[in-house]
Amino acid sequence: MANKIVKKEQLIPGQTSKLVIDAPHIAAKAKPGNFVILRVTEKGERIPLTIADTDPENGTITIVYLVLGKSTALLEELNEGDEILDLCGPLGKATDLHTGGTVICVGGGTGIAAMHHIAKGHHEAGNHVVAIIGARTKDLLLFENELKEFCPEVLISTDDGSYGHHGLVTELLKDRLEKDDSVIEVVAVGPVPMMAAVSKTTEPFGTPTTVSLNSIMVDGVGMCGACRVTVGGETKFACVDGPEFDGHKVDFGELRQRLAAFSCHEKESFDHHCRCKCNDNS
Repeated sequence: MANKIVKKEQLIPGQTSKLVIDAPHIAAKAKPGNFVILRVTEKGERIPLTIADTDPENGTITIVYLVLGKSTALLEELNEGDEILDLCGPLGKATDLHTGGTVICVGGGTGIAAMHHIAKGHHEAGNHVVAIIGARTKDLLLFENELKEFCPEVLISTDDGSYGHHGLVTELLKDRLEKDDSVIEVVAVGPVPMMAAVSKTTEPFGTPTTVSLNSIMVDGVGMCGACRVTVGGETKFACVDGPEFDGHKVDFGELRQRLAAFSCHEKESFDHHCRCKCNDNS
């Protein structure tokens, strides 16, 4: 079945885009925390992306991606009306939606979009959802308005102080935990250093903390083994055992090393693609 791009929006030009894709079968079954795998060309690699939102009534799903390597660069070349070659999902274990209090959802970078679907799920489950989102500067902040549609509180921080709190999301989080004893869970989705910092911040409070390790996934079905991560001293696979885990049990040091293992190859592939594209246009 063809999966047509219904809408494309560049959230950060040349860096981050949002696609609304016609995928009725996935939209009907997807739950917060699930992801999809897509492929742009027949010889292209599989790209796992967390679902940012669903619209079962219209049969669409929303994904947000960062243009980081060759495969996402190829995805960025598609426009409204184009079709994605392969789209598989929903995959992964859905978010465990605990109920009965306040849930703080922390997001950074493109992780804010992935966090959006989880926050929406907690809201629909009846929890009071507080969103804390951060970016280096105001221009890089995502999904603020989307979160405000169902989050009564959206707290914002920027590294340069251009918008909201001048500082880190963990500073806003710590301040809230010190004042609010109704928090039953903290969810963090974003760069690994941010998720590690969130987990470290919540540990003294004994607040259950969930992190999403979608960024380390490759094939998405547990066959390649590239998404191995140590959780509570045991080896887990982010794609089939997660992508969500207890942040207080994740070995973030090992995770950072694994994420960096192929960064040079990814950059080389991306640079080669850009050079070839420039030559084709000359």
